[in-house]
Amino acid sequence: MEQQFVVVMNHEEQYSIWPADQTIPAGWSAQNCQGDKETCLQFIRENWTDMTPASLRRAMATN
Repeated sequence: MEQQFVVVMNHEEQYSIWPADQTIPAGWSAQNCQGDKETCLQFIRENWTDMTPASLRRAMATN
């Protein structure tokens, strides 16, 4: 059976994948995608269109 992953995101709105059978680390939260590695990476490609950390985007918006 192929390993399953979950897409996770941190407070800076940065994405990663994490093995579905392991506890998600502190500071990360599960997103609405779980499946094989390629499925999760495709979700990230479609949803993480701006790799700039959220705090930097907010700082740039105020200047």
